[in-house]
Amino acid sequence: MTEQRLGVVVRGSLSKGLELKLDPEVRQESLRAGMFAIAGGTTYDFFSLITDMELSATTPEALDAPPPDPDSLLRAVLAGDSIYTRASLRPHLMVDRLESDPKKALLPVKTIPGHFTEVRRATEEDVNRVFGSEERSPHHFHIGAPLDMEDIPVCLDLNAFAERSNGIFGKSGTGKTFLTRMVLCGLVQKNAGVNLIFDMHGEYGWRGTDEGSSSGSTKGLRQLYGPDRVQVLTLDPRPDIQADGAIRIPYSALEPEDILGLQKAISLTPTAAENSYLLERRFGRDWFAQTLAMDTKEVAADEQAHEGAMAALRRKLSRLAHECAGFLKPDAEVLENAVETIMGNLEKGIHTVVDFGRFNRPAQYIMVANILTRRIDHAWRDRTERHLSEPGRHAKPPRVVITIEEAHKFLEPGIADQTIFGRIARELRKYNVTLLVVDQRPSQIEREVLSQLGTKICCLLDDDSDVDAVLAGTSGSGGLKSVLASLDTRQQALVFGHALPMPVVVKTRPYDPVFWKTLGYLEPAERRALATRDRDRLWE
Repeated sequence: MTEQRLGVVVRGSLSKGLELKLDPEVRQESLRAGMFAIAGGTTYDFFSLITDMELSATTPEALDAPPPDPDSLLRAVLAGDSIYTRASLRPHLMVDRLESDPKKALLPVKTIPGHFTEVRRATEEDVNRVFGSEERSPHHFHIGAPLDMEDIPVCLDLNAFAERSNGIFGKSGTGKTFLTRMVLCGLVQKNAGVNLIFDMHGEYGWRGTDEGSSSGSTKGLRQLYGPDRVQVLTLDPRPDIQADGAIRIPYSALEPEDILGLQKAISLTPTAAENSYLLERRFGRDWFAQTLAMDTKEVAADEQAHEGAMAALRRKLSRLAHECAGFLKPDAEVLENAVETIMGNLEKGIHTVVDFGRFNRPAQYIMVANILTRRIDHAWRDRTERHLSEPGRHAKPPRVVITIEEAHKFLEPGIADQTIFGRIARELRKYNVTLLVVDQRPSQIEREVLSQLGTKICCLLDDDSDVDAVLAGTSGSGGLKSVLASLDTRQQALVFGHALPMPVVVKTRPYDPVFWKTLGYLEPAERRALATRDRDRLWE
């Protein structure tokens, strides 16, 4: 038996996967759901995931009188012959051993290996051949390691990742935020896209929370990369946040479409919401300010509208203006257009974090995200269409990745088709804008939107409806469901989709000083020591 051998294939089908009979020398406790295994056929290596394990016996009688002594001769005689362990394998790739081109060697599974094909553990060379490596590719990024292979990196193809909208899911406390922060660092590091991050809870800008550290906090993107690459704009300027600017939104920036996305958040009826279009036609760009001051009875009579619905709209918008008074201002009080500042940053490749501070109620978050994203949508559509019509005169806009937390508030059934975020998830990648949705309840996101997400990174989910929603439409979802259910509560994730050639369970990299150093970050003391050394060398 070779050192890495697990056993042999005894049964299998293309639709249900393979059944492995474990060699008696291999302890079943050394295997985990989600581990890699290679079934070495005559032409192809079948790269597979272990999805299930089962204790079996050739006959029921072999189990009727178990040996009393664990070290008895009878148990040794029975083991591996009369009693044995079976493992279920789900092949996800065929690797052509004769093909020298790594990309051409990876093939979808269209056949299965024969009886008694040897199955072995995957090696570092196997993992690198399938998932790539940072050393060989400038757009691959190390996110973690396979189970029980902690020294072997698994990489995401971040160019492929940024091409489509993606999702990061997991129940509260599973490390979802740390994982999101690490992926955002990868996008910055590899220049795969420009991030616009709607930071609802203050986790990604200057610093984030870390219950495991003595200080209770950790570094955000702004500390790691500096203002030349990452800037923080805040709705809530305060001394404890090192922001690069404040966001003030004028009344005239609001459009009826921004209000439609708030129907549920501010308990607005569809009829009242539709009246916003009527008021825009009447008052033009000043419709929001005029609505707050109008005589609803007079306007309703002039426009032949329902007076109750008109009064409800004014009442709800007045409450919204009061809740958002810290950043939503009359036009005369706004000196700088925050929308233009953010769009200018994105066009220059500066990653931008919108920090909400204390303004993190759903209505506040949804309104600001709607306003900014809809303007980016219009601008990027226009620039892309001009580039396509005259590529020599107009440059293609940079790829923008928009990160939204609690994504179901934007993408739940009945709302997703009315918001800009639902449209981006479905179609806007052709205009160089994609989403990174972060949520703990994927079952509350519209199924069609979930099906459009290219890559999904899933920490532990313990609600069956959430698990079913994440895996809906995924090949081999039955096996992946058992893998997802077996994840640890922290620092493990199932990753599958467009940016990877096959699903993989990873122990995610720690977001710690070792990781920061790989990004090129130096602590202030290290920077001072380096500057002193360089100065001393200059005068040697």
